[in-house]
Amino acid sequence: MFILRTLCMGLLGCSLLLTAAFPEPAGEPDRIPGDIYWITLHQVIDPVAAEFLDSSLNKASEGGGAALGISLDTPGGLDTSMRQMVKTILASPIPIIVYVSPSGSRAASAGLFIAMASHIAAMAPGTNMGAAHPVGIGVGGEMDTVMSEKVTNDAVAYIRSIAEKRGRNADWAEEAVRRSVSLSAEEALRENVIDLIAENRRALIDSLDGRWIVTATAEGILQTEGAEIIELEMGLRERILSIISNPNIAYVLFLMGLMGLFFELSHPGSLLPGILGSICLILAFFAFQTLPVSAAGILLIILAIILFILEIKVTSYGALTIGGVVSLVLGSIMLFPSSIPSLRVSLGVLIPAVVMVSAFFIFAIGMGLRAQRRRKTTGADGLVGEIGKARTVIHREGKVFVHGEIWNAVSPNPIPEATPVRVVRVEGLRIHVEPAREED
Repeated sequence: MFILRTLCMGLLGCSLLLTAAFPEPAGEPDRIPGDIYWITLHQVIDPVAAEFLDSSLNKASEGGGAALGISLDTPGGLDTSMRQMVKTILASPIPIIVYVSPSGSRAASAGLFIAMASHIAAMAPGTNMGAAHPVGIGVGGEMDTVMSEKVTNDAVAYIRSIAEKRGRNADWAEEAVRRSVSLSAEEALRENVIDLIAENRRALIDSLDGRWIVTATAEGILQTEGAEIIELEMGLRERILSIISNPNIAYVLFLMGLMGLFFELSHPGSLLPGILGSICLILAFFAFQTLPVSAAGILLIILAIILFILEIKVTSYGALTIGGVVSLVLGSIMLFPSSIPSLRVSLGVLIPAVVMVSAFFIFAIGMGLRAQRRRKTTGADGLVGEIGKARTVIHREGKVFVHGEIWNAVSPNPIPEATPVRVVRVEGLRIHVEPAREED
């Protein structure tokens, strides 16, 4: 009995050892089925783009989507918005696919960081990626050497950490930041910067079927064969914000707002210019929150309007007007001090706007000065120089019909009745007159 018990215990021990050494194969890995939600970001990376990505990701997650795709074409954008989008992608519960498309598109500067952070990075033939050296916000977009080095080192560390997390070429990513190098789609694939090249979106999605994906909260195999593509569009709020966030639109709104307030202050009670001007200014300042705006530029434009108004009140022989024009031009140039053309006011908008505003105020100032120099035609002062007729004999006192009214009149010399007279001055309710000359 003892021998039998010992034998059974030995067999059980061997079984346990074999089980530990050769475990049973695990079950099938989780598959990630579902539709592919898709958005298009063919724009500058700004707060609108960041908000759109965040809201679209929420919709895709709540709708049970297998992934969220992004068709990307951008020259770059704001660092703060780019970092917000990278955080959203890294924390995403579903895979994010960045597809630089269509042909001719690019993922430059901030766009490179977003593509690097994605779970799957793809490019269409004829696209490029890179040129991510940081630029400063200031006059000319320049930074001093120390600050430039700090910003560059920070961007290098950031993109290296992203590339290493996604298993991509961190060395090339560093070069893209330090030396602004770029790659074509074929070169990016060869350098392990992207995962694949696809002719179109459908081909991209089909090629992802069976790919192992690890997100912030789960991992599994994508099941995309035959998946439906669900397009997501910007909401009304995002579309409006996107329109007014255009530097050209924001600049025009700002000028229109200032001119509306000028009309209201110069003609109190007109209401409509003041209401429209206030609305334009509110929209302009709302847009300024999403753009790299120079406070000096705003102050110079406001100073220009003040100088134009002062020209009406102060005799400066045009000096204030010239100062206003110069201030308006400098303020317009400095308003959006970005090295990215899409974040600056285009010359095609700036030059006509400056010319039209300057011409308007010069015309208004000219009309105001002309009105001030014109002889008064109303009130007591308006009677001076008017021609009337004596209704009675005027010696020390008498009656004169002038300007449709009968006035008490006095004259140092006698004036016969029915004689034409000219008003010399007004003194209370009496007028001083003298005989009118033939040339009057």
